[in-house]
Amino acid sequence: MAEPFYITTAISYPNGPPHIGHAYEAIATDAVARFQRLMGRDVFFLTGTDEHGLKMAQAARERGVEPAALADEMSSLFRQMDETLQVSFDRFIRTSEPRHHRASQAIWQAMAENGDIYLGRYEGWYSVRDEAYYDEKELVVAETGEKLSPQGTLAEWTVEESWFFRLSAYQDRLLAHYRDHPDFIRPEARRNEVLRFVEGGLADLSISRTSFDWGVRVPGSETHVMYVWLDALTNYLTGVGYPDVDSEAYKRFWPADIHVIGKDVVRFHAVYWPAFLMSAGLELPKQVFGHGHVLLRGEKMSKSAGNVVDPQGLSEAFGVDALRYFLLRDVTFGQDGSYSPEAIVARVNADLANSFGNLAQRTLSFIAKNCGGVLPVGGKGEAADDELLALVRRTVAEDVPGHFGRLELSQGIEAWLRAVFACNQYIDAQAPWALRKTDPERMNAVLATLYVAIMDLAVAIQPIIPEGAGRLLDQLGVPAGERDFASLEDADRYARLAASGFTLPLPTPIFPRLEIPADG
Repeated sequence: MAEPFYITTAISYPNGPPHIGHAYEAIATDAVARFQRLMGRDVFFLTGTDEHGLKMAQAARERGVEPAALADEMSSLFRQMDETLQVSFDRFIRTSEPRHHRASQAIWQAMAENGDIYLGRYEGWYSVRDEAYYDEKELVVAETGEKLSPQGTLAEWTVEESWFFRLSAYQDRLLAHYRDHPDFIRPEARRNEVLRFVEGGLADLSISRTSFDWGVRVPGSETHVMYVWLDALTNYLTGVGYPDVDSEAYKRFWPADIHVIGKDVVRFHAVYWPAFLMSAGLELPKQVFGHGHVLLRGEKMSKSAGNVVDPQGLSEAFGVDALRYFLLRDVTFGQDGSYSPEAIVARVNADLANSFGNLAQRTLSFIAKNCGGVLPVGGKGEAADDELLALVRRTVAEDVPGHFGRLELSQGIEAWLRAVFACNQYIDAQAPWALRKTDPERMNAVLATLYVAIMDLAVAIQPIIPEGAGRLLDQLGVPAGERDFASLEDADRYARLAASGFTLPLPTPIFPRLEIPADG
């Protein structure tokens, strides 16, 4: 049986429509999930929406609708975004689902039975936008005199009865876990931030609210709803069947292999979440990866600045593959990155249209027009053929999987692109169009070499541009069952395809050149 691999995004807060940051996290996580599937893993990919909390209640009130109605409307937009961007999730979870309420109440009860929950009174600073509590020392004073969180959001003094979680009791256990599992928090900058925070001392955490009722009810305390982050984080358990720890899904996939999240929610996932799980007697996820922000021309996007961009609009303007390729190629995973329409057009035209697309188009067009679509066999081989195939094979069997497996997505694409460049240098040097009359046998060997290289490169880039790579593999005649990384080790694929009677049709361009839309 294939080895399981459980990967999640942070579930999105749907108090408004999705933006490019949501799209980036979904695309990056999808690329990792697709890669692991192509490596033969049994992948379970969870994403969804986090629908409770004061922020949702306030947004619904401002629009004059019930929170449930707002959640239904906005959650559908997030699901539509995922489907448009070819995000291959296995389950889209909503925290308003009854089964999630059961899971959240079950982990609460487990924590309570462990003696880690007590009733008290919260007096302190709270940011509704972040749905987060802040210590006075973390806040900054704005020119208006208002207190702002480290994220720049308004923090308000809050006083109410609350249930508390004994987070302070888990400081040493958390530090020991970080020490014993150095890859638990990645990248290194995120790990260092968490270490400093925990080493500075942990206060007990307020985990219920009484000022609104849109959330999961606290068991045995019906006037309280759970703190939205306790509820939200539990979705990772709900997705695999918790509280039924004997279910097939739970036993197979928990603990999660990786939670992919934004860097601004690392504290919740790397401090609160493992402490909750320790208290409930449950295994901890293997890794939390905090990616960076996507900036528009170097500036953070916000509604007040008027520069929030709809990812649906970007995908319609440039194409899904183009958007995916740019974000994963130009934004180093784990760091902040910037984009603009001009940058997307320049990158996609250079790498996909001019380099890989042109390589495939002229090679396949030549075979279709000059060989009647019959794949060349035999031919007069030379050392240059073996050298190119060895380089491509090393790239697709070692370099690309190595980088993707370490979540070095942009580095993996760069390695792939170097092999594409090598193929273009090879075709220019060998000039099969000139060999057609002077040395047809040599031409056959050159074309066969290029065909194998293009097949291998198309297989390897599928996690990044699934639609375009899939269409190219269709044109190449590669069977659906021979498109994973294991198939790259089959040296007889080309000969078997040539002997099957497959005839290459006149190809259509897969990666057309882009233009900047008229509206910019």
